[in-house]
Amino acid sequence: MRRCAVRVTGTVQGVGFRPFVFGLAEDLGLSGIVGNDVHGVFIEVQGDGIDQFLRRLRTDAPPMATVERIDVTEIDEREEAGFLIVASEVADGAASTSIPPDTAVCADCLAEMRDRADRRFGYPFIACTNCGPRFTMVVGLPYDRANTSMAAFPLCPLCEAEYRDPRSRRYHAQPTACADCGPQLSMSVPEVVEALSTGRIVAIKGVGGYHLACDARDEQVVSRLRERKARGDKPFAVMVADLPTANSVARLDPDDERVLQTPARPIVLAGSRDQRLQEAIAPGNRFIGVMLPYAPLHHLLFDAGAPPVLVMTSGNVSDEPICIAVDEAEQRLTGIADVFCHHNRVIQVSCDDSVVRQVDGVMQPVRRSRGYVPQPLSLPMAVPPMIAVGGEIKAAAAVAHRHTAWLSQHIGDVENLETLQMLRRSVAILSDLQRIEPELVVSDAHPGYLSRRWAAEFAAERGIPHMTVQHHHAHLASLLAEHAVPAGEPVLGVVFDGTGYGTDGTIWGGELLLGSYGSVERVGHLRPISLPGGDAAVRYPGRVGVAHLHAAGLDLGDSAPGRALDRGDLRLLKGMLRSGSHCTPTTSVGRLFDAVAALLDVRQAVDYEAQAAIELEALAEGVTATPWTSPVEVDGGEVIIDPSGWIGAAVSAHRAGVPVEQSAAAFHSGLADAVVEAVREVARERLVTTVGLTGGVFANAVLSAACVRGLREAGFTVLTHRVVPPNDGGLALGQVCVAGAAGHP
Repeated sequence: MRRCAVRVTGTVQGVGFRPFVFGLAEDLGLSGIVGNDVHGVFIEVQGDGIDQFLRRLRTDAPPMATVERIDVTEIDEREEAGFLIVASEVADGAASTSIPPDTAVCADCLAEMRDRADRRFGYPFIACTNCGPRFTMVVGLPYDRANTSMAAFPLCPLCEAEYRDPRSRRYHAQPTACADCGPQLSMSVPEVVEALSTGRIVAIKGVGGYHLACDARDEQVVSRLRERKARGDKPFAVMVADLPTANSVARLDPDDERVLQTPARPIVLAGSRDQRLQEAIAPGNRFIGVMLPYAPLHHLLFDAGAPPVLVMTSGNVSDEPICIAVDEAEQRLTGIADVFCHHNRVIQVSCDDSVVRQVDGVMQPVRRSRGYVPQPLSLPMAVPPMIAVGGEIKAAAAVAHRHTAWLSQHIGDVENLETLQMLRRSVAILSDLQRIEPELVVSDAHPGYLSRRWAAEFAAERGIPHMTVQHHHAHLASLLAEHAVPAGEPVLGVVFDGTGYGTDGTIWGGELLLGSYGSVERVGHLRPISLPGGDAAVRYPGRVGVAHLHAAGLDLGDSAPGRALDRGDLRLLKGMLRSGSHCTPTTSVGRLFDAVAALLDVRQAVDYEAQAAIELEALAEGVTATPWTSPVEVDGGEVIIDPSGWIGAAVSAHRAGVPVEQSAAAFHSGLADAVVEAVREVARERLVTTVGLTGGVFANAVLSAACVRGLREAGFTVLTHRVVPPNDGGLALGQVCVAGAAGHP
């Protein structure tokens, strides 16, 4: 008779792993014990079927579990009767287990919630081992009820019996409760439905924060919400009652439908089918963000007759973090919401909805948050305990140790004290959960970022090193880590985005970087232009258009920006460009998109980040056009992509009255051709076979697909993002890898 000590690590707490082990052992006639500690699940198992037991630990694991590693040690047998689930153990040291993400209510719980004979009929907080909140309600490890928000709700006798029964679906399901012992809403479901159906804006406390909800087909209430939230033209996401409704508002393919229905329940971006709805929720756009209900309350609202398409947007004022507490919501959302639907379960960690999009047949994250965080990410090298704070826009932080990193939820734009406080709290929560005492802090190299300043202060307070990582190197490293590219294996990164602080003190954003985690060489870039006013020009594509015209040696003439800009502003811009005063050199492809959008008179000023580029992409979607050409040259050993050809073509096309859709498509195709030509130029001198596409510009599906197609036809292996976003939401992962390769501390 054998006896083995088994250690299972991964996402194995809060997912029904212990009752699964109990049932498996009983099926195979084995004796022993199973329990939780900060490192995962520990098992001692004895009997004749241990080999089959070990195989099925991985193959038959519960649906929410992720088994990363199983370690087995032979130990002495002992006398015992049966198999037991033992109490959790608490120990010092770094944790190696992971808290599961919040997941959508499962089919079994939905069936009970809709069954009038079930004691949980109509209960808006129904949950079990296979579903419900996890990350947003946890305060520590091991993952037991005492370490969650549910500690405030003692179980009633019936729930307690289920909680203690290893054969129950609610055995040690920490969010489990019922109407007699669990969280409660501040207003009834029919009252919320009535408010939504009569044109009111409702602040609804959800899983990871408050949503602002209203009838998406009521144009007046949507306009009112947009105005009150200071939203400008920024798109709203919608939640729809079911999959048929989703297909009625969005052009979904089978992969979109599959992802919509996963337990993560992200927002999926797809083409719009409903022009009137589109104009209300995403003016100037051709894409719609759609999601299905994921919390029990959402299903109850639709079951009770709520409008089948609801705007469901983050409960905040633009540029502020999402509200998570009742008093916070009452203070910050009064004046936006007409009605408040609170509940009394504390949200420990804010967590916005995740956003994904299909790019060239691959589902790519745009915002990685609820449903995915804090799933661990494997690293290509061992790293010391560290934290990385990401960038400034679309920020997400990370903690890491050994071969694993844990990225935070989407934090937002760290441009004010409120968001900086959210960054601090997110880092503290992740560090506490994984019991990581950082020996290094990593940030972006930009000297003006609040996140860098905070990282330096944090490091100084603790007497540990602070390391900065160049922005575009971090982008490339994040992509390489996703694909488990070995350290030292060189890849050519095409890194296109809006703004990143370069090693020469200028603003980069159109880079060809050759290298790996340890170091990169800048082997090419977009030809720089002078940007009047620096980053302030981001809000005014018309000004960027003038700057590109000046750089191309073209007369402003009767161009769209020339007609749109105030004469005084125009004289000032021309003077700045001639003298170079208050101008910042930039190679940004994001600003190139702004310029082309302005020259085609798509957009002269923007309400939100990347608006001009998003609208230009929407115009190009599904359109075939002869590519505009622009020079690609080699200068001093560097490959230079000269944008002047596209700038001239945009002016000519607009003057000639070419349909703007044709022009947008011609620009996208021409830029993709230039990428392929530039990569070929590098490959002529270097041994390059693998190319990575990263940076926020490659969230553009039209450009990304064209580049992938062209590079593959040219014989290159192409890497694109599928785990972390190509935008700055993936920077922290790259920062961790660059720091790890550098051997700090």
